[in-house]
Amino acid sequence: MSAVPRGRPVPPTDETAEAAGVGRSAGGAGEAAEGVGRFGGGAGVGRFAGGTGAGAGRFGGGVVAAYAGGALDRAAGLRRDPESLRRLFDSDRAEVLPLWRDRCLVVRDVVPRLTGGGRRRLPAGLDEPVFLGLDGDRPVFAVDLSELAEEEALGTVGADRTVDVRRLVQRLDPAEAALLGYARALCHWHRNQRFCGACGSPARPVDGGAARRCGGCGVLHFPRISPAVIMLVELPGPPARCLLARHAGADEDSFSLLAGFLEVGESLEDAVRREVAEEAGIAVDAVRYFASQPWPFPAGLMVGFLATAHDATTTVDGEELLETRWFSRADLRQRRAARGRLGNPDSIDRLLLEAWLDAGLEAGDG
Repeated sequence: MSAVPRGRPVPPTDETAEAAGVGRSAGGAGEAAEGVGRFGGGAGVGRFAGGTGAGAGRFGGGVVAAYAGGALDRAAGLRRDPESLRRLFDSDRAEVLPLWRDRCLVVRDVVPRLTGGGRRRLPAGLDEPVFLGLDGDRPVFAVDLSELAEEEALGTVGADRTVDVRRLVQRLDPAEAALLGYARALCHWHRNQRFCGACGSPARPVDGGAARRCGGCGVLHFPRISPAVIMLVELPGPPARCLLARHAGADEDSFSLLAGFLEVGESLEDAVRREVAEEAGIAVDAVRYFASQPWPFPAGLMVGFLATAHDATTTVDGEELLETRWFSRADLRQRRAARGRLGNPDSIDRLLLEAWLDAGLEAGDG
């Protein structure tokens, strides 16, 4: 069975130590969550006050947020030509990413793309392959093996094991991590959007898997994205301090940034103000965009912000948050030295915290 290794080798990790989710209220960042190593080789994300640099997910220091920075050409025009897509899938250039129940299949410590005989030996009866886009002149598809038992899926690909993409991200270059996250999110959506929410009839994939059309009423369904905000709230100094919180269920000394889902009828900036007020009892102003990050677990978009607090008095809600604490830059550096990191290796929370520390060096504060 043919397979093209892509990305770097995957470490032989213990699957019982699954990386934890990032936060409580919105999949946001939790400092206590299990880590998988420092993504991208380290911190240093450039200017804090300047927000982001050029390019999606890119920061002033050249760091790319995990699952962002995808280099694939999604070829929207090609998606609408099913005959061309069939020919591309059958061509010798085609590469296929196999997934199983949101997990990557790993072959000899490498995430493979199936080609040639490996692709043609996929079992009949699977869901239609999803067209992801063009990697240069190579069409890239994803195929979901979730209908198979795990052992059968492994045997089909010749894989050793299945691994969550979050366990791999520190070993992959940004473009490959973005591709795996993209494939995971799209396959998850197709598995959970088989029927029309308007009339209940079966919905079939169209446009290469970019949408599904109801066979009854004709409604076109697109992948749902759940946007959430994650914010670093600063209290001006000297010394400046930032607000971290201990969430329900977190360890005694585990603190993270505030985060929450966007609600209907509000802007992203409104969501920042509402979440901080609801969870910590603080009024904020000067809400400033920092950067965004795809969060394909299963279909989120994390949008990072910086905000300035009016005063230091906090009141926790006692449900989502149990405790809040203001940390100076010196405090955070001590925690980083003791714990080896701040935030999650694959989450934008780490970039917000590291950027805030960098801004202090530039401003002479900490």
